[in-house]
Amino acid sequence: MSISAKDVAKLREMTGAGMMDCKKALTETKGDMDAAVEFLRKKGQQVSEKRADREANQGLIMIHISDDHKQAAAIEINCETDFVARNDDFHQKAQAFLETAFSEKVSSADDLLTKAFDGRTVADALTDMTGAIGEKIEISRAFFASTEGGFIDYIHPGAQLGVLAEFDGAINNADVARDVAMQVAAMNPIAVNRDSVDGDVIQKELEIAKEQLINEGKPAEIAEK
Repeated sequence: MSISAKDVAKLREMTGAGMMDCKKALTETKGDMDAAVEFLRKKGQQVSEKRADREANQGLIMIHISDDHKQAAAIEINCETDFVARNDDFHQKAQAFLETAFSEKVSSADDLLTKAFDGRTVADALTDMTGAIGEKIEISRAFFASTEGGFIDYIHPGAQLGVLAEFDGAINNADVARDVAMQVAAMNPIAVNRDSVDGDVIQKELEIAKEQLINEGKPAEIAEK
């Protein structure tokens, strides 16, 4: 039977799959739109299973903060290539997942996967994306948080690195607070202050410093100090 370009375009809008995949799905299902959608979803599951062992180390980090700076959600969504990570459709879907994480107050990526999304679940939507894009797509991190103080975020250009910083008090100067978050991104500190540094970490750093001094020719008794 003949498949119209209008039907192909409609199916593509519904699923996000490629034009040729949509045409094949409609051909295989004799023009039945619902059956074609199911056909593509099964294909997505097959692609997802085939690519399960692939590395998904590209992607985006996204953060949403409430207007009063007291609630926030963040997600990391991964794909296989930078090309897909920069795709507008990928960004839009990631934004929708982030909004779900915020509204549902999720505790983890696994929690987010179970949440309703477009009449199904986020996990189903990821499978559909994998089938449509042809790459492994996964959400590796997601959480919601609230504070009596204030949140501010910093997303580094490219959205591969992000910081959600929590302050004890209200955010009275967002520019200064964001500069702090930017420094966290740049320095990757292990603690907020000296008192919160783990004792094992301190001991390890002291041992490294002592070894460096000895290697520089300093006497052991000096290095111990």
